[in-house]
Amino acid sequence: MTTMLSEIYDALIAAGSPEDKARKAAEAVAGYENRFSKIEGKLDAEFAAVRGELTLLKWMMGFVLGGIVIVLMRSFFPS
Repeated sequence: MTTMLSEIYDALIAAGSPEDKARKAAEAVAGYENRFSKIEGKLDAEFAAVRGELTLLKWMMGFVLGGIVIVLMRSFFPS
């Protein structure tokens, strides 16, 4: 038997729904909740990877801009 959310089950029973239909509806909602929590876990991992790549790109851009500044300074102020 799948898990169910007791709060939803109790609310459906209090609203006058038959017990078997309330149980099936609570189990269906619990299934969706489990599915969304799995998706959320995957998204957290993907966002962490993107954040790491963004940090790398920032450092790379800093080095490139530093190199351009050095080349421009050497061309305008030769020693």
